[in-house]
Amino acid sequence: MKKIYLNTGNVEDVIMELKTTLNGSLNYDSNEYNLTLNNQLIKGNIQAVSFNEGMKYLQFDIVFFDDVTLSINSCDSSPIYFAYCSHGSMEHSFGELKEKNNIEKHNTAVINTVNNSSNVLYFKKNIPLQFTLIGVATSNEEGIDSLNTKLKNTFKNKKESFIHIGQQHIKIEEKIGQLRAVAQKGIVGTLLKKGILQIILAMEIEQHTNRYTDQKAIVNCLTLKQIEQIKKVSDVIKQNPAEQYTIKTLAETTGLSPNKLQEGFKLIHNRTVNDFITLIRIEKAKNLIINSDLNISEIVYSIGFTSRSYFSKIFKEKYNCSPNKYKYAQNSLAITA
Repeated sequence: MKKIYLNTGNVEDVIMELKTTLNGSLNYDSNEYNLTLNNQLIKGNIQAVSFNEGMKYLQFDIVFFDDVTLSINSCDSSPIYFAYCSHGSMEHSFGELKEKNNIEKHNTAVINTVNNSSNVLYFKKNIPLQFTLIGVATSNEEGIDSLNTKLKNTFKNKKESFIHIGQQHIKIEEKIGQLRAVAQKGIVGTLLKKGILQIILAMEIEQHTNRYTDQKAIVNCLTLKQIEQIKKVSDVIKQNPAEQYTIKTLAETTGLSPNKLQEGFKLIHNRTVNDFITLIRIEKAKNLIINSDLNISEIVYSIGFTSRSYFSKIFKEKYNCSPNKYKYAQNSLAITA
């Protein structure tokens, strides 16, 4: 087993220690570090970004070829960590001799460390891992309405270290996906990531101050397998919006009852199944208006609508103009470009 020891510090210190310890190749661009790893111990990539207000973000896409423990030594101003496991699994303990906690795929974890305890992460060999870690400093005095102050009041426990491992939070998982998908570099990419991170942290505050809301009750009614099935059928609808779907056939595809299917769509997409299908068709129509030579009637029937008047009505509700005016505006823009 390989043991790695790091000291809590700023992103630059952490990433430089990882580079040296793991023998990686480091690239730096506009406040973002990208560590590429490919050797007998590890393969993959670690990205890290630091922001103002003591917030930092690390993204791991790695696989170890040996069992590894990563011990992060804390200090008096150790931040609160928010961890998200998108793929694979790992374990956590406070110190090497303490009880281990499993962080499985789709789990979220809040980690608060006090009294100079160390956070120890345990990685099993040959298990690909996608893992996101957000750290927020809470030592600085800030305004009562600041995000950091609210995080401190919600999570900071001055008496003892704790870890809270929760099940999948659909909205946070969506934001993690958006965070990982940001392709822009430089100041634009930094601002996009910071904005998404702030939304995630606000969701964490809301989730832990309202643990027994109706939203959580819905989450508990759906298993992880059921949620995955709903995501799969959602992708099918996105790829083939013109199909004439029914609640019955979609429910049979997922193995869920019609009521469970509706619950899942309301939880994940905040809309009913039929409303989701309509939304996907309208968005597809907009893209066809912009990127194809089809006329409006051809577009209507190509995306699964049977009534042009109904299509025009809901298109105007979403985009505040008729399909013909939207097409004319796009053609005008193309001519003047």
